[in-house]
Amino acid sequence: MPRRSFARRRAHTLHSLVSSVEALATQLAAAWRETGRVEILGAVLAVAYLLLAIRQSILCWAAAFVSSCLYVYVMFGARLYMESALNGFYAAMAVYGFRQWQAQPERAPLRVHRWPPVRHGAALTAILALAALSWYFLRRYTPSPSPFLDSMVTWSSVFATYLVARKVYENWHWWFVIDAVSLGLYVWRHLYFTALLFALYLVLIVVGEREWRGSLPDSAHAS
Repeated sequence: MPRRSFARRRAHTLHSLVSSVEALATQLAAAWRETGRVEILGAVLAVAYLLLAIRQSILCWAAAFVSSCLYVYVMFGARLYMESALNGFYAAMAVYGFRQWQAQPERAPLRVHRWPPVRHGAALTAILALAALSWYFLRRYTPSPSPFLDSMVTWSSVFATYLVARKVYENWHWWFVIDAVSLGLYVWRHLYFTALLFALYLVLIVVGEREWRGSLPDSAHAS
């Protein structure tokens, strides 16, 4: 009897797993059909941006500019207003980042470097304060379904984007946390294609962190 009971439980578990996989495949297929061309193009260019940024290619900022402009439209349509505004900021930062990475004869080239923990702590404090402020206005004046998470992701991303533009190594640590939270947020808002993009981001962020670590000066590795 115990063996039969175990076999039944195992068969039931296997059946449940197969059913879950089939349901997920059906949902992803439906999400693909519902995904607009603007979101798809924005996602493709976003991946191109990250791949180029890992290689420290200045062309990453061109991909970021176009992708961000497209996502202003996508996020506004999903009623993620702070994220829509964030992508407008991304477009502006793409111009700033391009100019920062561009070789100029009057200054030394920008290299990968680290910031001390105290600067990141101060930044986190400022982000929490700004998120609380924008949470109040979003909750009071907009139908945003997730005002605090939307605000935290937005202000954290503003800071992390600045770190990329300045080639600060710890940007990868910030982005890993931000993108993990964003992935859940996009699944909740049924932006499945963008959620898959952010799942890919988490993998590429690990790659980027290792690549940029190799560009740090020897003295920074010990810190």
